[in-house]
Amino acid sequence: MTAASHPPPDVLAAGGIDPRWSQTVEVGPHTWHVLDNGATLGTEPVGTLLCVHGNPTWSFLWRRLVAAGARPDRPWRVVAVDQLEMGYSERTGEQHRLADRVAQLGALTDHLGLAGPVVTVGHDWGGVVSLGWALDHPELLAGVVLTNTAVHHDADDPLPAPLRLATAPGVLPVGTVSTPAFLEATLALAHPRLDHAVADAFRAPYRTADRRSGIGGFVADIPGTADHPSRPELDRIADGLGGLDVPALLLWGPRDPVFSARYLRDLRDRLPHADVHRFEGAGHLVVEDADVAGAVLSWLDAREGPSQPSASLPARPAGEPYRALGATLVERADDEGTALIELRGPHSRRVSWSALAARTEQLARGLAASGVRPGDRVGLLVPPGADLTALLYACLRLGAVVVVADAGLGVQGLTRAVRAAEPAVVVGIERALVAARWLHWAPTLVSAGPLRAGVARALGVEASLDDLAALGRASSDDLPWPDPDADAAVLFTSGSTGPAKGVVYTHRRLAAMRDVVARTYGIGPDSPLVAAFAPFVLLGPALGAASASPDMDVTSPGTLTAQALADAVQAVDAAVVFASPAALRSVVRISDGSQRSALAGVRLFLSAGAPVGLALLEAAADVMPAAEAHTPYGMTEALVVTDVSLEERRAAGPGDGVCVGRPVPGVDVAVSALDGEGRATGVPDRSPGVTGEVLVGAAHVKERYDGLWLTQQASARDEGWHRTGDVGHLDGEGRLWIEGRLAHVLVTPDGVRTPVGLEQRAQDVDGVVSAAVVGVGPRGTQQVVVVVQPEVFSHGPLVADPALAGAVRAALDGTEVAAVLVVEQLPTDVRHSSKVDRTRVAAWAERVLAGQRARL
Repeated sequence: MTAASHPPPDVLAAGGIDPRWSQTVEVGPHTWHVLDNGATLGTEPVGTLLCVHGNPTWSFLWRRLVAAGARPDRPWRVVAVDQLEMGYSERTGEQHRLADRVAQLGALTDHLGLAGPVVTVGHDWGGVVSLGWALDHPELLAGVVLTNTAVHHDADDPLPAPLRLATAPGVLPVGTVSTPAFLEATLALAHPRLDHAVADAFRAPYRTADRRSGIGGFVADIPGTADHPSRPELDRIADGLGGLDVPALLLWGPRDPVFSARYLRDLRDRLPHADVHRFEGAGHLVVEDADVAGAVLSWLDAREGPSQPSASLPARPAGEPYRALGATLVERADDEGTALIELRGPHSRRVSWSALAARTEQLARGLAASGVRPGDRVGLLVPPGADLTALLYACLRLGAVVVVADAGLGVQGLTRAVRAAEPAVVVGIERALVAARWLHWAPTLVSAGPLRAGVARALGVEASLDDLAALGRASSDDLPWPDPDADAAVLFTSGSTGPAKGVVYTHRRLAAMRDVVARTYGIGPDSPLVAAFAPFVLLGPALGAASASPDMDVTSPGTLTAQALADAVQAVDAAVVFASPAALRSVVRISDGSQRSALAGVRLFLSAGAPVGLALLEAAADVMPAAEAHTPYGMTEALVVTDVSLEERRAAGPGDGVCVGRPVPGVDVAVSALDGEGRATGVPDRSPGVTGEVLVGAAHVKERYDGLWLTQQASARDEGWHRTGDVGHLDGEGRLWIEGRLAHVLVTPDGVRTPVGLEQRAQDVDGVVSAAVVGVGPRGTQQVVVVVQPEVFSHGPLVADPALAGAVRAALDGTEVAAVLVVEQLPTDVRHSSKVDRTRVAAWAERVLAGQRARL
């Protein structure tokens, strides 16, 4: 037996731990070590955070939260314990079962005299112990916070592979006690790698085998079987969560090989009211990988009410009366007219309104008969066309939540997105189903088309769309329409400024999106449309407009040709065309003028998704001579926000940014001014000439971000407004000008600069195709670097020749330019192939200017 002790000074210093926080406490026959900031607060705390570590860490894990809690404004007492046999607490030589640890923690808090409100915070198996304490102390409990843990595991299911190995009889003592293998394997799970001093601090209490006995004891206490001694206590805790009605927060690292998505899903089922935030890129040691301390305090502050003052701006008018997105299909169930046309060479097909309505109803009933319930999530990995359209409206009819992620995200990005959404079912074509099964995207797979012999059996595909339709035809069950305020869809952003985010829409908000498009552009039954952009293909049936998708790969906009566009227009006698800037650029480049007559009937063409240059609009207008050119501005979170015509763009002239026009009817736009550090700290403001983050208020703005509580809080911190992450200003005519992304704002010694206006001036230089303006160096002293893509790239030095560099500097007169670099091609986003990836360019430029070899 070894008594509790204090960590050595070097260990405390490695974690920035105030030595006064390190305390030993005698409770009955045992002594504990704890970190407790209570004596240093100087004022009455709001409450107490009781932090419990797992295996093989110790209270050092919570050092940042202990420090953050000791803030002068609204302090929290933070008590982080070292469980017995762990950290610097006593080594008793005993085996402690889960029930023992829960009771021991209770005895410790009784001794400390903890008074409410108490919020428990747990990680790994410390999460289970903390929940046991929470259930036993309802009179003190004010909330629970959990990070990468589990409270339930079916006895018939195998443990996660790392735990199966660790618990194997021959491996357990060697891997956990005799050697530090288990400890080292856990520390290696940090993303990024732990600083050497920090990793050494985690090792410090476990230098010898006798000091590691508790690690082995913890592993031995994993209740992986039905007859394990700790199974009854684990079941008690798991079952008790259903009655836990205090606020809850789940903070998760998705890259965890032990506590995978299924354990998060189980916790969400047991705590349906919990707020959830997934730290993309973080893993098992999420407390080390991400700012968990800041997240916990932000959540606690939010529970007390908003800290950001609301602006006293006029109230917005109420939206239009709710009408379900799929109502048009029901109304036109007997219409034999064309609803949509797929142009796929010899595989093209025409679908009537009646056929689309019937297929949609059959699939909705078939999904219900197969066990899909309202609120279940269904991932759609199907190319745009009749099958995707019918399936999407079938899910909306049933009340299932559609999950739509762009294949252009790539396998890694798509995997991250789909796993984050946690669909119960994935419907896809063969290659998508192969990925879904091997990458564990969903438990149930449905094929959206023919599969090669044996593939369905090998992948465990349970049905096809035709099978579901057949089930639906045999079903006579009533399908009530879903609640307008129930979740309807999770749509993923492009991932151009970080990992793609899931954006949740309710049925009411999707319907409002349809309404704003209809009233802004007059699209309806008399306005057939061609959409080279998936969202507008899917909106066609909701708008009552016949639609055609051209023969192209929608994940690669540059595959659209002028002839393919002309063929699609002719197929439905289209009045409206929607294409991304990359698709338009391809049409203009390939057009030989022979398509003008076929495109002469187009009255309106729209292009959005990235800034659209005036020259591109002019060229496209030449290809579609009778069409009025418009560029809507919007985002996944709000599809249409402002609109500007080609004529208005001409009239606006040059400016600091791209003019995206005035707010469309029903939309409110303001800005939150930037401070001297480039942060958007101002309240919503419509004053002209104020540069800041663009704020949007409208009935069709997203409901929330999915599983990203912190992101949602930041985006909605001003009541009634969505913070877009874009930076811009309003002019004296009420027009919005976009100057870049908030993440790309430069903070130089001369002040705050935004990139787009500078890039436009660089792109006006003869011989420059495109340009990116980025900041290199520490924020506040960043140097302006211009990276240009010249018309002729020599594959020589990456620093621009003196003539080109001089011309660029002259164009940016008034801005100190540290360097002008050249590249063969600037990298763009995966969805639109139009937005320059400035983050990637900045990282490349910094390496180049440091004399390193770098690839862009």
